[in-house]
Amino acid sequence: MNNIILEGKWKKIRGQAKEWWGKLTDDDLEKIDGKYDKLIGTLQEKYGYTLEQAEEEYKKRTK
Repeated sequence: MNNIILEGKWKKIRGQAKEWWGKLTDDDLEKIDGKYDKLIGTLQEKYGYTLEQAEEEYKKRTK
């Protein structure tokens, strides 16, 4: 899923994102608002991922 599709489908996949990454709060999901860079940054912050790990986690979940 590319960045533009993420923004367009954010409301639909938001619930899944919370299931995939349980450490993300509703406030986090509001701030992310479908923005790829914000999602990756938040995953790094909450899970201690490197940039590469966060991107891989995103790709794995959104194929």
